[in-house]
Amino acid sequence: MYVPAAFPIAQKITDIENVVGRLSPVQKMLLGTDGSVTSLLEVITGSKIEIETLEQSIVPADELIAEKLNVQPGDEVNHRIVKLKRADNEEILIYAISHTPIKRLEPEFKYDLTRADIPIGVILKKHFIESRRDIVDAGALQADKKMSQIFNIFPRELMLSRDYRIVRHGEPLIAITETFPFNSFRDERKIIIQTPSRIHMTLTDLTGTSGRVDGGVGIALEEPNILLEAERCEVLVVEGEGADRAKAAAEAVMERFGLGAIRLSIRGAYRSHIGLGSGTQLGIAAGKAVCELYDFEATGQEIAQVISRGGTSGIGTAAFDFGGFIIDAGHTFGPGKQKTDFRPSSASKGVKPPAVITRHDFPEDWKIVLAIPNLPKGAYGQREIDIFKDYCPVPVEDVHELCYQILVRMVPSIVEQNLDDFGSAVNRIQELGFKRVEVMLQHPLVHKLMMDMRAAGAACSGLSSFGPTVYAVTDSQSRDIETVARKVIADVGGDVLITKARNEGARIRAA
Repeated sequence: MYVPAAFPIAQKITDIENVVGRLSPVQKMLLGTDGSVTSLLEVITGSKIEIETLEQSIVPADELIAEKLNVQPGDEVNHRIVKLKRADNEEILIYAISHTPIKRLEPEFKYDLTRADIPIGVILKKHFIESRRDIVDAGALQADKKMSQIFNIFPRELMLSRDYRIVRHGEPLIAITETFPFNSFRDERKIIIQTPSRIHMTLTDLTGTSGRVDGGVGIALEEPNILLEAERCEVLVVEGEGADRAKAAAEAVMERFGLGAIRLSIRGAYRSHIGLGSGTQLGIAAGKAVCELYDFEATGQEIAQVISRGGTSGIGTAAFDFGGFIIDAGHTFGPGKQKTDFRPSSASKGVKPPAVITRHDFPEDWKIVLAIPNLPKGAYGQREIDIFKDYCPVPVEDVHELCYQILVRMVPSIVEQNLDDFGSAVNRIQELGFKRVEVMLQHPLVHKLMMDMRAAGAACSGLSSFGPTVYAVTDSQSRDIETVARKVIADVGGDVLITKARNEGARIRAA
């Protein structure tokens, strides 16, 4: 005889709130109800609830399912995956997986369960089956790619989940897992933002001889990215990785535009000072969340100026706003101009982010392999300032060739999707101007990464910003390049991932 252990669902809900934040009353009901979920959803939404079956099959029970159902491993069970959705607008509300022992089903019940898109509660009622529901677990998890597609949310958004069993005649009749987004069924407006990251390929002119300085070239990336969510709050509260930086940005935007406070939760982030622009993305996203929640229109560039980002390169700011392949104009240079000396963005407070002079979609079928070794962080703070002082101005002839490589080779190769020409331009850029300085100052392992990734089939490899991230671009052999990169960094550790360009800016969703 199956004897369930008592499950303290109220305490479990409190535990979940301690980790992810406050749950709404409706969310608590969906996690804690021991009645029909379908009926509850109809009351909540005011709409009839429909079932869409995604998978339906008879399968042998594995050990986990056998334990849940109190059957033997190998016994036949009905495996069903469904979506519960509103009939009026087809919004997906819940994703449910159920397993039912075939030997415990009457023929008519089995027919309805295996043949029709009928909610389980309706089937139980139709066949006059007296039963109870025993909750056995509840928790939170991050949405994977499949869940993000089903619910039209961002990967890594939080999901709420519960496991329960429908018990009849003292034995489990059905074991069910139900999952729904944390940002559904809420009683307040939320803003969710997913940023890109960016490759910073090079600064263009650090001579100042033309009356301009800086200028940047870069590519917005699909991954890694930052995911945050925000709601209005009486006082500013920020939690998660990078909370101090995000809080400072939010405070600056609140003060500059006279906006109210928010509660900001950083649900996903990536490491800072590795050459992928996390500081700019996080700061602008935090400021954008404030603006969105208080219906104030501000571009990423406007927010960047408020939070003192983009004072040298505008690639990160433009990546947030537009995505794609980007070239920015840099700044005017000289007495009375935007800049009077050579400084990184971190030391260029009050300097407006540069305008974008070229933006083009980057080829979708070109893969980008990122190798991020566990080496000391790229130059930042005082060390970065000192490098600019020590190595600038760069040779003017380098800048002349750099402009040639960018405008005569790189840009046309992107427009015409000529990977060979693009690769040749990127490889040559590593040897010119300030990029040559950045590469020269790297750990020998970074140099080996660049060479070995090219040897493995990459059309090009380069250093992003001050590193230590190395990028390689290819339209094939990405797995070979990934394997080689992992081998090179094996002794120090690190991350290698295959991504692609993002040809749009930050994605913003209201919930």
